[in-house]
Amino acid sequence: MTALRYTGVSVGYQGSPVLTGVNLALRAGRRLALVGPNGAGKSTLIRSVVGLAEVLGGTAQVFGRSPERGRELCGYVPQAGDLDADFPVTAGQVVLMGRYRRIGWFRPTRAADRRAARDALDRVGLADHAGRRYGVLSGGQRQRVLLARALAAEPRMLLLDEPFNGVDAVSQEAILAVLRDLTAAGTALMLSTHDLRLAREVADEACLVNGRQWAAGPPSEVLSDATLREAYAP
Repeated sequence: MTALRYTGVSVGYQGSPVLTGVNLALRAGRRLALVGPNGAGKSTLIRSVVGLAEVLGGTAQVFGRSPERGRELCGYVPQAGDLDADFPVTAGQVVLMGRYRRIGWFRPTRAADRRAARDALDRVGLADHAGRRYGVLSGGQRQRVLLARALAAEPRMLLLDEPFNGVDAVSQEAILAVLRDLTAAGTALMLSTHDLRLAREVADEACLVNGRQWAAGPPSEVLSDATLREAYAP
């Protein structure tokens, strides 16, 4: 099944495009890496799927639905710095927030919700950190907590914005192991990264962007030296 299909799409904020000419199709169980320099539009593209950026033109479908209806099937993992580290909340409470999309905000959690949150935290290797304050965790641990929050919602497509920025080797391997298991089980995966080596190793498909889409397809073709030079040229 096609999880995401963008045809001639432009995305941006307040009517102003950041990225244009996006043509993508991501199937269930596949891993897509968005690659490009800082400010290329990678984060904006990911955010457009979950309604945090605007689709300004073209045709966008999420599981065959409009993004507004399809985003409920998606999990979003922002960069760890997007959540205020000074906010007085534990790792377990952050993960439990992932269940509110299912039960509704300000509604009491059920035993099944708390169990799903515990299982998600265990899946990223941080079950023993549930009671620790989020702000005292390392950057890599915070990123794993945010991944667990998305997993608690049981998404069919997972979107990760630069998930390996500032992440230690232990956390990177823990995240990669979870991502491999997810796609093996049929979850679609889109992640942004500026790490070309990682994109080549992790992704089935790559999309190179810098203000517009430059190329999409197998990483061996999209991330060739010639294509990268053209896309990254000032």
